[in-house]
Amino acid sequence: MSHLPSLIIDLALILSAAGVMTLLFKWLKQPLVLGYVLAGVLAGPHLGLLPFEVHDTANIQTWADIGVIILLFALGLEFSFKKLLAVGKTAFVSTIVIVAGMMSAGLLVGHLMGWSTLNGLFLGGMLCMSSTTIIIKAFNDTGMKEAPHAKLVFGVLVVEDLVAVLLMVLLSTISVSKVVDGSELLFSISRLVFFLCLWFLFGIYLVPTFLKRVRHLLSDETLLILITALCLVMVVLAVKAGFSAALGAFIMGSILSETHDLKRIEKVLEPLKLFFGAIFFVSVGMMVQPDIIADNAWTVVILIITVLVGQVVFATLGLLLSGQPLQTALRSAFSLGQVGEFAFIIAGLGITLHVTESVLYPI
Repeated sequence: MSHLPSLIIDLALILSAAGVMTLLFKWLKQPLVLGYVLAGVLAGPHLGLLPFEVHDTANIQTWADIGVIILLFALGLEFSFKKLLAVGKTAFVSTIVIVAGMMSAGLLVGHLMGWSTLNGLFLGGMLCMSSTTIIIKAFNDTGMKEAPHAKLVFGVLVVEDLVAVLLMVLLSTISVSKVVDGSELLFSISRLVFFLCLWFLFGIYLVPTFLKRVRHLLSDETLLILITALCLVMVVLAVKAGFSAALGAFIMGSILSETHDLKRIEKVLEPLKLFFGAIFFVSVGMMVQPDIIADNAWTVVILIITVLVGQVVFATLGLLLSGQPLQTALRSAFSLGQVGEFAFIIAGLGITLHVTESVLYPI
């Protein structure tokens, strides 16, 4: 009897768990990302509830790494400066206040917990983004989608999504360089900006020109292979230059977002994004140690209070500063009082980069 590689066995378990949870959470009308994470917890090596479990942590890490690359590539395709200009001053000012306030709160809580500055930065990043999925569902269910404060909230969510991507790129870059303070951090950011400018100048000229020249040859199959290759080549270049794989994937996605073939690229990439997105969240769920949650119950309570109070206070302040009346500001702020899907991605990024405390993701 031939031996089946453990990588294939683990993939079968990951997809089986994801498939079951997808059906369950669709039926419950809940965000699928929560189902994927729960599937990972149940199928992972820490609970021992199922007869078949993934035990090879190297395989889990490999799938998580691939998932991060594809997710950041897809997020790069959605990044656009036009979106920033479209939402207006109110959403922009409010988001800056929310992100700055919650990042500071994350650093403060992390410091009180005795965590490193890098862990505090990741915690702040996890706490400052609200859930687009939950908010849209809540507004639809309550019939408030067209309310004045709902439009303000949607504008804030658009800017938050863009800021979240930039934040992930910055956090991954800092994590790789292991620099978190002082002049060295400033040098690291300056170096990042320099390489970003170089890559974008070359990429925005070369890649669209190349795609335009070969457009008549591009079937959907060929286009998918080509854009995946471009993504992975940029990943390799970014890592060789001392940056993270996530940064390289995001850069290539951003470059392709400026091409005339964007809609078609997004269409052919969609199945790959959904596939590896599911694998990423299940893989990250497998890294969760449930016993850590029980041992850190007070930390969980503190973070819940931080999110509820911090989001409402900073969102209200930001909306007031942008000229909104108090009643509208409060209604919008209470809608934003939770954390969203990006919290899982940022926490998973910290795990895959081996820079965050083992306690951070489970809580």
